[in-house]
Amino acid sequence: MKTQLRLMFRAGLIGGLIALHLTLVGMVEALNKREIIEDIITLGQLLLMGVGLGTAVYALGKLPRERRTQREGWWVALGAVSVVALILGLLALAIKPLNLRFMFQNASPALVRILTFDTPGVLGLVKLWAFLLFSGALALVYLYIPQPWDRTLSYAVGITLLMGILRALVAPLLPDIISDFLFTPSGLTQIGAVILVVLWVLFLHYWPDFKARLETWQKEAQTPQGAPIRRRLNIAFLVAILVLLLLPAILRDKGSYLFEVLDMVGIYIIMGLGLNIVVGFAGLLDLGYVAFFAIGAYTMAVLTTPELPFVRQYIPPMNFWEALPIALLLSLVSGILLGVPVLKTRGDYLAIITLGFGEIIRLLVISDLLKPILGGAQGITGVARPTFGSFVVNESWEYFYIILVTIGIGIFISTRLRDSRLGRAWKAIREDEDVAVAMGIDHVSAKLTAFATGALLAGMAGALFSSRLYSIAPHSFNVLISINVLCLLIVGGMGSLPGVVVGALALVGLPELLREFAEFRLLVYGAALVIMMLYKPEGLWPEKARVSRVAREVFGDRLKTLKVE
Repeated sequence: MKTQLRLMFRAGLIGGLIALHLTLVGMVEALNKREIIEDIITLGQLLLMGVGLGTAVYALGKLPRERRTQREGWWVALGAVSVVALILGLLALAIKPLNLRFMFQNASPALVRILTFDTPGVLGLVKLWAFLLFSGALALVYLYIPQPWDRTLSYAVGITLLMGILRALVAPLLPDIISDFLFTPSGLTQIGAVILVVLWVLFLHYWPDFKARLETWQKEAQTPQGAPIRRRLNIAFLVAILVLLLLPAILRDKGSYLFEVLDMVGIYIIMGLGLNIVVGFAGLLDLGYVAFFAIGAYTMAVLTTPELPFVRQYIPPMNFWEALPIALLLSLVSGILLGVPVLKTRGDYLAIITLGFGEIIRLLVISDLLKPILGGAQGITGVARPTFGSFVVNESWEYFYIILVTIGIGIFISTRLRDSRLGRAWKAIREDEDVAVAMGIDHVSAKLTAFATGALLAGMAGALFSSRLYSIAPHSFNVLISINVLCLLIVGGMGSLPGVVVGALALVGLPELLREFAEFRLLVYGAALVIMMLYKPEGLWPEKARVSRVAREVFGDRLKTLKVE
């Protein structure tokens, strides 16, 4: 009995401290202004519900599996949640008498109203306790739902709530009649939330069968008798391409913000495809990748801007298409020049050298010596836009087409290289360079080709980036760009081409779409990344070979007893 009480209070104190942090930093109050489901729950209340649910899950996880559904599991979980409610209740009672706002700016009367559900006195504290108790009870109810419906239902509810949070992204993609039925100006309608949960339950329930059938079709398509299946798959692929091509024409009247986000995601996808060749295929850790991005961007800017009188004395201003090959060539040559001195290094040493290369390029850009050529700290404006005859690409939805075509070229190049003899050499170097050299692989040419190809795609992304913004500044090319591109590979799945796209959407698209949550978006975003790295270290869409390798590294001997669901 003492053990259970100790567990209950420990879980409750941990949950209570987390709840105190979220409330006193102002996160609950700031997010409470955004409704997720109309007149039912706000994002701030959902955050508190997540604390209660997480506290109950933590308490239940410390109990043996067979005792979680017994009476002991119920009172331990609900008792822990009650401790959280007690801590928040004491906070609500103490804010005004103790003048806590003197120490904590966000300990305001508005926070008290949120915690007590606009009900003064004891009744408000009872409502808080009942609300958290309900969230803890959801964890217990989950234990009684039979498999596989437990996971299906939880995923369906989670995706529906996520659609409410990302209303700015989802609503414009739907026809107006459906969007008005499912969404309010800030979230989901009540009937829309119910319908979406039902639809997602049905989709997730039948998805494994459809996925297995699709994998069977793919295997049959590779056989001599698979011509009809290959035709169907090709038709499906063409339909998907057609939808992407028609997307700007359909959505351009619903605002340019969505396409501004998509353009930035697309530029990161291009960079991710290049770094995926260097890091994902060849296993060469490059932390100075932003240097090639900057070289492409500055080459495009210097050659096309009407400014920079010193440069214009010798080189007349070019248009976008005249400057693009030069930007790509300089990026490719810089990739080779970086690769030559680092051929004998690997691992951490390679990362440090490439990091230094990136810093060298950044310092050269902001130096006063090169200011007449590169613009110095003020940057360069008036970068040329792409033209097609008399038509000038100006709008973000018009750039979407150019970026989409570039992504297609990058995926084609990556696919062909991955499946080629050179791609197999890269993978051999990635797994064990000494063994690869012993097998007769020319590691010098393989490494230089990887650096050159990755730099080429980064230069293309930089040229598009500077042209789209019409100007560039040195602060756009700091080391965090390299870190972000590397992170999107890790999040999506190292070496996986679909993982690059998924990682860019998760790492670049979501923070941009969550800007309405101010500074708290990065806090939530960072917590989500930590959770993902703990529970899915191989990435969201990993390469098959990496799944088994990461499983061995992370789980070790436990792999034999790991339950595959």
